Amino acid sequence: MVYPIVFFPQPVLETQAKTVEEFDTLELQALVDDMFESMYAAKGVGLAAPQIGISKRIAVVDLSVGEDAAQRIVLINPEISSKSGTQISEEGCLSIPGFREQVTRPNKVTVRAQDAKGEWFETSGEELLARALLHETDHLHGRLYISHVSSLKRDLIRRKVRKLIKAGEWK
Repeated sequence: MVYPIVFFPQPVLETQAKTVEEFDTLELQALVDDMFESMYAAKGVGLAAPQIGISKRIAVVDLSVGEDAAQRIVLINPEISSKSGTQISEEGCLSIPGFREQVTRPNKVTVRAQDAKGEWFETSGEELLARALLHETDHLHGRLYISHVSSLKRDLIRRKVRKLIKAGEWK
């Protein structure tokens, strides 16, 4: 099932997501499958559960956008365990379509998370994968990528979104 993407400024996007405590259930596996399907339909490389209106600490990442099943990563209750280096690159978000900004993030990151069966694992990434892991983990903490840009740029985006909402051009 393809879920619609929730757009900023919906409160679920700026609220800490709830920890997942039940694993290895049909419901959890269905949600993970639906998240990948929803992410691919939106042409994204990452998706966090709050972006489909579900306040759970679940994120999926696939830099191949569905082309290589081996690149699918499921992160449940993820925490960043290490980060190093610096990269600056343009970043966008499915929940804030049409906006992109230069964002500084670590160049390498290691994440500790659980899989759909509740097993703990670690995964590391550099460059775009590091950016995706950090971006999706931020979502689970109620942070959007615009929290990493200047307050001037952030306020400009907020004003433009309010204007689009008022004009009925924002979902």
